[in-house]
Amino acid sequence: MKHLVAPAILAALVAASPASAQSADEKINMVIAYNESECPVAQPGEVVVCEILVEEDRYRIPSNLRYSDNPANQSLARQVDQIKYVGDFGAMSCSPAGAGGFTGCTQKFIEAAYQDRAEEDGVRFGRLIEEARAERLSTIDEDAAAEQSRVEMIEREYMERLERERAGEVPNEGALPVPPQ
Repeated sequence: MKHLVAPAILAALVAASPASAQSADEKINMVIAYNESECPVAQPGEVVVCEILVEEDRYRIPSNLRYSDNPANQSLARQVDQIKYVGDFGAMSCSPAGAGGFTGCTQKFIEAAYQDRAEEDGVRFGRLIEEARAERLSTIDEDAAAEQSRVEMIEREYMERLERERAGEVPNEGALPVPPQ
C-alpha cells in the first residue's frame, strides 16, 4: 500500500505545478518598468510579468554588467601595466625565481595601492572640501563689501542723529530750576 501512495502524491504534485497550468500557446511578456503606469495590460492568452525598478536607475548600466571581475573589462592601460612584469625576475622583481626576487614586492604593493586609489570611483572628501571652500571663497569679497557698506550706513545714521541732538535745544533750558520748599 505504501508503494502506491508515493506515485499518487508525485502525480498530484506534477499536475499542480505552474508549468502544467499554462497552455502551450500562452505568451509570456516580461517587462521592466519604472512606475506602475508603464506596465502593459495582459491580453487574452498572455501573461505579463512587470518588474518595477527605481527611477534613478533608468539610464544606468544594469548592475550585473556594472560590477564585473572579467579581465576583458579592464582598461588597456591596466592590462599593459600587468604585462610589463612578465619575465621579470631576480632582484626587485617580486617573484620566487632568482636571488632576491622578494625585494621588489613592497614596491609593487605600494604601486598597486596607489593605482587602485586613483581608479576608485568612491567619494573623495578632499575634493568635496576643496569645492566647498572654493564656492565659499568665490563670494567672500562681495559679502565683505556688502557688510562693510551696511556697517558704514549704520554709523553714518548714528552720527547724524547725534549731531541733530546736539544742535537741537534742550527742553527747559531757559527756565530756572524750581527752589525746593
